[in-house]
Amino acid sequence: MAERPHGFVALSSLKRGQPSTEEALAEIRRIYFKTTARTIESDLAHAIELLKGLETEASREKASVFMEGLAELRKEWGPPRVHGSRPRAGQGPRQKAQSPKKKKGPGPKK
Repeated sequence: MAERPHGFVALSSLKRGQPSTEEALAEIRRIYFKTTARTIESDLAHAIELLKGLETEASREKASVFMEGLAELRKEWGPPRVHGSRPRAGQGPRQKAQSPKKKKGPGPKK
């Protein structure tokens, strides 16, 4: 089966028109529980489109839990790095900055 392009939103969801707040929240929740590593990109794009249609701040707050979960899954399942490529700035594990080491040698002579 061919993979869906990034940013894919099912045509059937567009034909129905704007879903009600309850329908949109239910769909975002369903997307969260049904997403897989293979579908995370298109599922996240679909959830974002649904989120844009929510009219009240309260409904957006309810959706935020699932949206944060989807973002975390995307981070975990992100595309694999190509061999030899370097992560972009701000990505990858954080490392502590190391201070220059002082040489230990004999103390001052008297």
